[in-house]
Amino acid sequence: MTPLKRLYDSVLLEHLATHRQMAFVVGPRQVGKTTTCRGCADHYCNWDNLDDRGLILSGPSKVVERFGLSRLKAELPTLLFDELHKFHGWKKFLKGFFDTYADQTHVIVTGSSRMDAYRRGGDSLMGRYFPYRMHPLSVAELLAQDVPDAKQLLRSPKRLKAAEFDALWTHGGYPGPFLKRDARFSRRWQSLRFEQLVREDIRDLTRIQQLDQVASLVSILASRSAQQLIFGNLANELRVSTDTIMRWVEVLRSLHLGFLVRPWFKNVSRSLRKEPKWFLRDWSSIDDAGARAETFVGCQLLKAVEAWTDLGLGKFDLGYLRDKEQHEVDFLVTRDGKPWFLVEVKQSEGPISPSLEYFQAQLKAPFAFQVVIDAEFVSADCFAKPRGPMAVPAKTFLSQLV
Repeated sequence: MTPLKRLYDSVLLEHLATHRQMAFVVGPRQVGKTTTCRGCADHYCNWDNLDDRGLILSGPSKVVERFGLSRLKAELPTLLFDELHKFHGWKKFLKGFFDTYADQTHVIVTGSSRMDAYRRGGDSLMGRYFPYRMHPLSVAELLAQDVPDAKQLLRSPKRLKAAEFDALWTHGGYPGPFLKRDARFSRRWQSLRFEQLVREDIRDLTRIQQLDQVASLVSILASRSAQQLIFGNLANELRVSTDTIMRWVEVLRSLHLGFLVRPWFKNVSRSLRKEPKWFLRDWSSIDDAGARAETFVGCQLLKAVEAWTDLGLGKFDLGYLRDKEQHEVDFLVTRDGKPWFLVEVKQSEGPISPSLEYFQAQLKAPFAFQVVIDAEFVSADCFAKPRGPMAVPAKTFLSQLV
């Protein structure tokens, strides 16, 4: 089978060619981090390998000696540290390694959790790395793997083969199930992924003891994608405190089971006091067609805003809109703090949602789209010019993202 070329191959190669900083690649289990990063690395060191673990614990100088990094080479070699976040002293190790040997090697670091603990504690890594958040496959990535830039943030619309779109919709964007395209395999893969997350990741990476209750929470959240989370109701269901539920949801978010989309306000602090919406990272396990459609589009919007932000193309965020009069729009993408485009997701053709027109007028957003999953591809640029609410095929709209 021909290896699947990823957008992140190009992202990492560009990083290595232009930056001295380490590349931190984070993302869900089995999203392809190790495969992609190994393709860009000359040397590989895996914390889960006992021999490599001993090497890391022996200190940076031993790592340099083991891989011959102190010898003159025509080009700087690239060293990959895989799953290093499982080492409790990873921040101190990397700081010492980078400060001493940054002129002798490029460094890539992967992790399944968000590796954001550096924001707390005294051994900051700020200025020593650039983060890259890796996502499952999307319509746009299957069509193009080059790195977007400020001049061409959005891609030109392009048709994805029907079989590819159907496989993405049915089996999800994780490379294993997407490439296999077998229903039995996908079901077994999904079941194992949930089991590994609860029984391995949470056990190994957190101090949570109530694994059975967390497993129940995972089961509940798996059935509530694209719904608002009422933390108090979840707390009552599981008979724990609201604060405990909020901590557990944050752990599951950091381990990439799903993500939260918060209501957007001009006053950002207000959004923290309203109910967020919860979305699974894997839409293929969702039975309800409407929830799957909204999650399918939401995952690809999140991928786009995080990629554009990670690449330094601006500050992009994903939110949703809702007011006291029950006007609601599924998603809002902001660019440098300003509303850019609104998205309402529908499974099939129908009247334009009145809330799109209402909120577009309120926010003065240039674009408002009703994205229709079942609509056929149209070879026209959704973003050609600002205009009022417009129904667009998902196959067209999503092809223009990342």
